[in-house]
Amino acid sequence: MAEYLAAIFGTEKDKVNCSFYFKIGACRHGEKCSRLHNKPTFSQTILLQNLYLNPQNVPLTADGSHILQSMTDVEAQEHFDEFFEEVFVELQDKYGEIEEMNICDNLGDHLVGNVYAKFRDEETAERAVAELNNRWFNGRPIYAELSPVTDFREACCRQYEMGECTRAGFCNFMHLKPISRELRRKLYGRMSHGKRSRSRSPNRRKRDNKRKSSRSRSRSRSPRRQRSAERSGRY
Repeated sequence: MAEYLAAIFGTEKDKVNCSFYFKIGACRHGEKCSRLHNKPTFSQTILLQNLYLNPQNVPLTADGSHILQSMTDVEAQEHFDEFFEEVFVELQDKYGEIEEMNICDNLGDHLVGNVYAKFRDEETAERAVAELNNRWFNGRPIYAELSPVTDFREACCRQYEMGECTRAGFCNFMHLKPISRELRRKLYGRMSHGKRSRSRSPNRRKRDNKRKSSRSRSRSRSPRRQRSAERSGRY
C-alpha cells in the first residue's frame, strides 16, 4: 500500500495531494483547494509571485479594446528582456548561481507574472526567500516562497509549446515567456563555459569521436613517432 501511495503521489490519481501544486507550485483554487498543498521545507527553486507586469496585459475599455496600444511586439520583448536581466543578475550576484529562471506568460491570477528561479543548491534558495520577503520591487512588496517545481518540462503546457493550446493564457500549466537569443547567450553563455562537451550536438560528438579514433589508430601504427613526441614534451 505504501509503495502504491508513493507511486501516485502528486499525480491525478492522488486524491489527497494537489497534483497542480506539486507540478507547477501554484493552484487556481489557492487555499480553498480541496486537496493538500504540500509546501516544501527545502528546494532549489523559489517562486516570486506575480512579480512581472506585462505592459500588454492591461485592462480593457468598455468596447473591449486595450487602453494602451502604443507598445509594439518588439518594444514589448525589449521591456521583458530588461526585466528578466535585471532580476536574473540581481538574484545571481546577491545570492548565488542560477541554473534556470522562467517567467509565466499566463493570465490566471495564480500564474500571471510568476518568476521561478532555480538555484544551484537548496541553502542558497532558502536564504534568498528569507531576504527577498523583506524587499520591494518597482514599488511593490516581493512575495517569495520555496517552490516544489524542479523539472520545468513537467510544469509546462506541451500544447502551448506546439502552438496548439486552446485555453490560451488561462491554461493551468505554465506558458513560459521566452527571452531573446542574445540575452540567453549573454546570461547563460558564461555559465555553460567549460561544459561544452555536454551541450554539443550529436553530429559534432560523432565527428569528434571519429577524429579521436583516427588519431589513436595513427599513434598505434607509429610507436616511434609517439615516443619521439613524448621525449620532446608534446601532448
